[in-house]
Amino acid sequence: MGERPAGTEDGDDTALLERARGGDGEALAQLLERHQGQVYRFSMRMCRNPEDASDVLQETLLSAVRNLASFRGDAKLSTWLFSIARSFCIKQRLKTARARAAADDDALQTPVAGALPEDTVADRELLGALDSALHVLDADSRAVLLLRDVEGLSAKETAASLDMSVPQVKSRLHRARAQLREHIREPLSAVAPIDGACQPGCPDIVDMFSKYLEDEIGPAMCDQMQDHIETCGFCRSTCDSLKRTVAVCNAVPTPSVPREVQVRLRHEIRRHLEG
Repeated sequence: MGERPAGTEDGDDTALLERARGGDGEALAQLLERHQGQVYRFSMRMCRNPEDASDVLQETLLSAVRNLASFRGDAKLSTWLFSIARSFCIKQRLKTARARAAADDDALQTPVAGALPEDTVADRELLGALDSALHVLDADSRAVLLLRDVEGLSAKETAASLDMSVPQVKSRLHRARAQLREHIREPLSAVAPIDGACQPGCPDIVDMFSKYLEDEIGPAMCDQMQDHIETCGFCRSTCDSLKRTVAVCNAVPTPSVPREVQVRLRHEIRRHLEG
């Protein structure tokens, strides 16, 4: 039915963490710089506004500097950082909601650079549609989809970042994927057109495909679904469109972190170590 999204790896974070806890400022800077792009991308799409996202990134990294000693290493560092970022996103949204309520419908959307491997006009339009469609989702569903399908965290890591159970994450993820596909249906049809119509006996391919990605269907059911897809144009093309939706999520580019945030982070690291 397709490839499941791979999780991200934290590389040699462990070695850098040990050095950072020992007072090595350069190791601490490298550690945070390694993850700041992902945190900024997550914040950008959660907050909807570059200024808010920049504030969230800055506060997240500074919080990590000040509270590194409290990070026990039970989860990956990225999981911890996303958890901090989500909390700041919520606070930032509440802080600015009233001031920007009148202009919220016209809020600046982040330009999407880059595209899928084919780099076609249709692919670039699809990425742009994704960026807008994400904000139709409720905040929790958006966070689940961003962490799972954009950042590549596992369901368990996503649950830890969002203080949810794994079943809650998977339930929200299935709905979010289906909603997202509906909202990008028009540009999606340009690269993955649907063949025919649903026939009696066709399964809920959207739900089944999402469950397949989360290892919720066994080999026998998977083989049964594959046999059906090979003989049903509608389900096969629907499956292809779902693969494309997930591929678009995987292709969301990492934005450049504002220089002023990086400068302040370096300054805060020095101040923290000297204090």
